[in-house]
Amino acid sequence: MSLWTSLEPASATVDPGSSTTVRLKVRNTGDIVDEYRFEPVGDLTPWTRVEPPSLRLYPGTTGTVELTFAPPRTPDATAGPNPYAVRITPTEHPDAVTVPEGNLTITPFTEVRAELVPPTVKGRFRGRPRLAVDNLGNTKVTASLSGSDSGDRLSYDLQPSNIQIDPGRAAFVKTTLRPRQITWFGSKQEQPYSLAVRRSGTEPMDVNGTFVQRGILPGWLATTFALLLAVTIAFVVIWLSYRPQLQSAAKEKPAAAGNIAPSSSPPPISSPPPEPEDKPSDSADKPGGGGSDEEKGGGGGGGGGDKPVKPKKETAADAVRKLSERSEGRHICYRALVKGEGWQDPVCDGVEAGTVGKGKPIKALNIAVIGTKGVSGTGAWVGEGWRKEIPWADTEDGKNMYFGSSKSEDPPLEGYTFKVFDGSVCSDAYVRDRQWMGPVCTDPGGWKYHGSPIEQYQQLEAVRFKV
Repeated sequence: MSLWTSLEPASATVDPGSSTTVRLKVRNTGDIVDEYRFEPVGDLTPWTRVEPPSLRLYPGTTGTVELTFAPPRTPDATAGPNPYAVRITPTEHPDAVTVPEGNLTITPFTEVRAELVPPTVKGRFRGRPRLAVDNLGNTKVTASLSGSDSGDRLSYDLQPSNIQIDPGRAAFVKTTLRPRQITWFGSKQEQPYSLAVRRSGTEPMDVNGTFVQRGILPGWLATTFALLLAVTIAFVVIWLSYRPQLQSAAKEKPAAAGNIAPSSSPPPISSPPPEPEDKPSDSADKPGGGGSDEEKGGGGGGGGGDKPVKPKKETAADAVRKLSERSEGRHICYRALVKGEGWQDPVCDGVEAGTVGKGKPIKALNIAVIGTKGVSGTGAWVGEGWRKEIPWADTEDGKNMYFGSSKSEDPPLEGYTFKVFDGSVCSDAYVRDRQWMGPVCTDPGGWKYHGSPIEQYQQLEAVRFKV
């Protein structure tokens, strides 16, 4: 070998978001002038800078190169020891490569963010918000969850009540709020509450929300009942106090002496009461065969022979896979189930889906992505918000994700909450009586709600998405 190297120090420590420097000494032990090129290798390469990138040394001389490590304050900077290496290539002897190795310890840090979706829920007997907890640190987070409010007016059911979150991931907790006392009459009552995320050795993180409890019966009905009861009591009291005395003015007619001749006409015969009329039987419309328009073949009328098969309708996943074959990169395709029209054809990358200005709500959405490591989210229903029985969807690249329902008895969508796992997603929603709400973009790896404003319960009519 014609080269001697030394790392000073061989092991170093750095905090995420800051930097540290290691010196690499190089001595030309050969008998000719040589130039050496330096290149970092390993997992720390994106955060490593070499100054200068090359050295020209005479025989017997020594040079110094500085290696600067600057890991970011993100979950990608894995806490703990991280090995690294520097490839040294001599210009005169390119085959005589030397790779000195060292160790860089990245210190751990913890950063947790929590948010309620939606922050305000309404209900008569229960409310079902979801608590999202994001681990933005570089170590695993373990936490317990609990709920509280002033006056102890609500009970809390959190599933799960204990969570473990890997760096860069999120946990979604289903929460059911139930009032301890039912409001039978009157207007809605707002009850503030908070959900606490508790971690060992730190102060609890409180996330505040509001539960709006509605009365089972309207307030005017209670007033009407009270007035009717007062009138009835007053009438009974007056009747008992001033009841008129009724006397009959009829007098008995004395019977005539002698025999009474029988009447020439027979006494009238009372006719039987009329037969009750037959009531028409109640009839209910029976729904057609089960399945969506993608699952069923074409219908057939009477008569024999083979029935024609309805062609399968193209989904968002079909469209995004075709688009990725023609154009590389990140793409999102989607289609809308419009009431009275059925499923529309898929559109992609910012094109409008649904209808504008026609008053036709969107019953369901079908979404698929490419290049974002999947998509996750759920939809909100008009007048109901998020349903507990509808799971939060996590879908891989190139596969279908659905919000909403095609059943006629289910309400249309009023909004949605979702994210992509790599990067961000932008959307715009057209809401009845409000038109386009304006573009909303998520933070990288995060999610946001978009659609009808909370408590407005206005139907969704058109959407646009970009990634």
